[in-house]
Amino acid sequence: MSKVDVVEILKKSDALLEGHFLLSSGKHSNRYVQCAKVLRFPEYAAQVLSTVVEQIKDLDIDLVVGPAMGGVIVSYELGRQLGKETVFTERKDGVMELRRGFEVKPGAKIIIAEDVVTTGKSTIETKKALEALGGEVIGVACIANRTNDDIGMPIYSAIKLEIQVHDADSCPLCKAGELDLVKPGSREFKELGM
Repeated sequence: MSKVDVVEILKKSDALLEGHFLLSSGKHSNRYVQCAKVLRFPEYAAQVLSTVVEQIKDLDIDLVVGPAMGGVIVSYELGRQLGKETVFTERKDGVMELRRGFEVKPGAKIIIAEDVVTTGKSTIETKKALEALGGEVIGVACIANRTNDDIGMPIYSAIKLEIQVHDADSCPLCKAGELDLVKPGSREFKELGM
């Protein structure tokens, strides 16, 4: 297969958005990666995630786990290409957990699958839930890595994106007043009233 141009695929699928966005952290951003736009095309999903598979194919992986919602399709496609079992975690009463009869065998080597890693919040919550069940999380595999922080595990990504992020009270986009603030993600905000 020829070299995959991840940025070109993100652009072709309208997954790189420009504007004024409210992130799940409460911060604001001038760009947003909407990976669901890439994942709606199986061929694009396979191509983009093949770049991640190349990075993790030699790791000792027993299970691929994707946090719902964004990680479900990503985990499936990674598992399909790796020939590994895939399951997902989901929130119940605000807490990430493994449900639906899914199991983690004690000592299982697990890779967490995400669409985008920004703050690592859902990844870290998923890691905690899986380790409580006896699993060993060896890293996170994602389409887009937006974090600049150490989240306590290796990150394997199709693309590393540098996107401007601002605190809400010092956001230049808010001060300019030219663009409406949009919340594109799926996570609910109890503390922000959204």
